[in-house]
Amino acid sequence: MSSPKAPSSTGRNMALIAAFLGWMFDGFEMGLFPLIGKPALQDLLASTVAPEAMSGHLDRWFSVIIATFLVGAATGGVFFGWLGDRIGRVKAMSLSIFTYAIFTGLCGFATEAWHVAILRFIASLGMGGEWALGVALVNELWTKGNRALVAGAIGAAANFGYLLVAALSLGMNTFIDTMREWILAMGGSESMAGYLLKNQAWRFLMIIGALPAGIIFLIRIFVPESDKWEDEKAAGKTSFWSTPDLKGVLIGAVVALGIIWSWSPMGIEAGVTSLMAVVITVVGFAVVVWGYLLPVRRYLQRAQAANSITRESQLTIGKNLLIGATLAGIALLGTWGAAQQSAKWSTELAPNGWTNVAQYTQISTSVGAILFAMFAPFLANMLNRRITYLVMCISALGAALLFYQTNDTINYWFFTSAFLMGGITASFYGFFPLYLPELFPTSVRATGQGFCFNVGRIIAAIGGLQIANLVHAFGTSANAYSALCAIYLVGMVLVWFAPETKGRALA
Repeated sequence: MSSPKAPSSTGRNMALIAAFLGWMFDGFEMGLFPLIGKPALQDLLASTVAPEAMSGHLDRWFSVIIATFLVGAATGGVFFGWLGDRIGRVKAMSLSIFTYAIFTGLCGFATEAWHVAILRFIASLGMGGEWALGVALVNELWTKGNRALVAGAIGAAANFGYLLVAALSLGMNTFIDTMREWILAMGGSESMAGYLLKNQAWRFLMIIGALPAGIIFLIRIFVPESDKWEDEKAAGKTSFWSTPDLKGVLIGAVVALGIIWSWSPMGIEAGVTSLMAVVITVVGFAVVVWGYLLPVRRYLQRAQAANSITRESQLTIGKNLLIGATLAGIALLGTWGAAQQSAKWSTELAPNGWTNVAQYTQISTSVGAILFAMFAPFLANMLNRRITYLVMCISALGAALLFYQTNDTINYWFFTSAFLMGGITASFYGFFPLYLPELFPTSVRATGQGFCFNVGRIIAAIGGLQIANLVHAFGTSANAYSALCAIYLVGMVLVWFAPETKGRALA
């Protein structure tokens, strides 16, 4: 059977543009909720919660929604990765973008806090899936192109989204006034404008979060399917995937939410002690890994029974799944536990004449993240994969300690060190789009990447919930964030057990 026609340079470029835009809007929407989440919850809880109890309810619901987002993204990475390996990268990526765009937009019509939690969970399924699918697609289409450039562009994309959110936050008042004028000019009423724009225009911003759905038309018209996946389909290897295996993903998602609940204020109020939470976490995380791995394990068993792969290949893929997930988890925990806390921490310091410090901090970290994420894959090509990951871990630990241990006020050094920390800790997200595709053959690439990158979000969620305990143990927020960055030490050791893939063609 003849191989499908190789994609044109235009097709490859359109695939990269689609993946870049998809991940950029992912970053925008991930950064948007911290900006408008509390105003949205104040609006939704106002009719049922007394003013004196509002603060506690806000913090509780905010934590729940963030946690459900992380679990949803992890689940979506596995589910849509499975779908991409079964029905093709392009179709699955279209569905993932549709999911996160439409359900983000529907949040603008929520009338209860739990509506937002459920809709954000469903939206995050698509966000987690889009990364795995976009990375698989562009790597398979760019096998003869500059894969380092592709990896850097995807790694930087989400940080462009974060940068846009920070810029929007700085101009929020002007933005709201402009939107009000446009709504009235188009014939809308004052009541409509008030409904959409009150409480920092959270409804309007959620609704326009549906706009990325337009990327689907770009994808379906201009983006070609991966020729490597088409070869796998022609060889009959895609038939080894089975829908009933997804029950493991469902079980994993439910248990992951249970782990998050055990560490949350709701779990504490229900009488869950720290020891109980540790036991729930250890046992539950083993169940999560089992559940998320079930589809690919069953696939490999069927493929081996049909003599499509060898036993040695099956064991190698299983090992790479676990190592890749741990490497990604270390990077994500460092990001969510330390780097992502920088804007919040900036508001605790002496302003020293500065205003809008949280926004300027996010701009500093985002610009650094864009530049370093684009550079990291080129460094991996100059050195090799293991040494590059080691250098990133050493540098990220040093940059985080520099930022949190040398600042006690807002000044130019604060923003310079924020730039360095944000950039170096984000360099991993330019590295992973280059490295993770090299760990898996085409037949399981999207599923494997989705598992590795997104199970790391569960690790990050669990670690992030320990910040309050770390503050109690180490005395200050800065010391707590610094202590959490010790996770990079684990990465410095673990990377030597990971395969070196420099110079290998994608299987």
